[in-house]
Amino acid sequence: MRVHKVRPASEGEPYEKQGGLKSASTQAREEKDKKEKMEERLQKIIARAGIASRRHAELLILSGQVKVNGRVVKELGTKADAAKDRIEAAGKVVEAKEGRRVYILLNKPPEVVSAMADPEGRKTLRNCLRGLPERVFPVGNLEYAASGLVFLTNDGDLAAEMLKNWAQLEQVYHVKVKGMLTLPDLERLGREIGVRMQTVRQPDASRGRAANFWYEVRMRDSKKEEMRRVLVKENHPVEKLKRIGLGPLSVEGIPRGRYRLIEQREAEKLGKFEKDAEGKEERKRDFTLRPQRAQRTQRRGRKEPV
Repeated sequence: MRVHKVRPASEGEPYEKQGGLKSASTQAREEKDKKEKMEERLQKIIARAGIASRRHAELLILSGQVKVNGRVVKELGTKADAAKDRIEAAGKVVEAKEGRRVYILLNKPPEVVSAMADPEGRKTLRNCLRGLPERVFPVGNLEYAASGLVFLTNDGDLAAEMLKNWAQLEQVYHVKVKGMLTLPDLERLGREIGVRMQTVRQPDASRGRAANFWYEVRMRDSKKEEMRRVLVKENHPVEKLKRIGLGPLSVEGIPRGRYRLIEQREAEKLGKFEKDAEGKEERKRDFTLRPQRAQRTQRRGRKEPV
């Protein structure tokens, strides 16, 4: 018969480490650790459910519009377990199960609020998303009078990463100004504002009656107000604004007021940013072309604004 030797217990060694039962304190500690691993910050849970972005979810918490198990929560650090706790945000119950992630490019018409609801009763992005079963929210903002590309998703992690680095995300606009800017004007104003400006084919050019001209501007979001200020000073105020590009994504091919779904791998490119180093030399553009040659090149390679 085989005899098993029993290792003598070391003095002061916990009983459970000697091969015995776990003490009540150890079990309680393990249960607490397990519970903490299952809990997440409320804003992350709300964003993942597609009710709001993390930033908007934080505002909902601070304004007392979030409840956990019937109790109003106003502290941003509060955690909960989406699988066990009943969580309500802005009157909507947060679903425990995680649905499919949705990524949308929408061509917003002018005079539409870049939100899913508006207290003033104006048209919102929801009017352009009829028939979409998932809850989504816009990332970033496109002003009420402007038109063009808006990105919407229910992926809270991607939205948080985008908003964190929003100032680094290049945006492309078609801008209509009062009057006409010359190529030297574009070069000078581009340097002053810190953007890249160039002409595009004018919709009315073939009929010879274009009084106010469109231009393409590549810039970071923080430069938009500076551009408006400088153009007003130059007596060429902005009349219309259309966003045609956001990072690597384009509004091309999407009719106004319509949207298209994109793949996750395409959307995740928005979360990868190239940070500008101080003093880094940007790609040079040749503004020394003769005006006639430049216009011919632009007519061949540029599409007119919508």
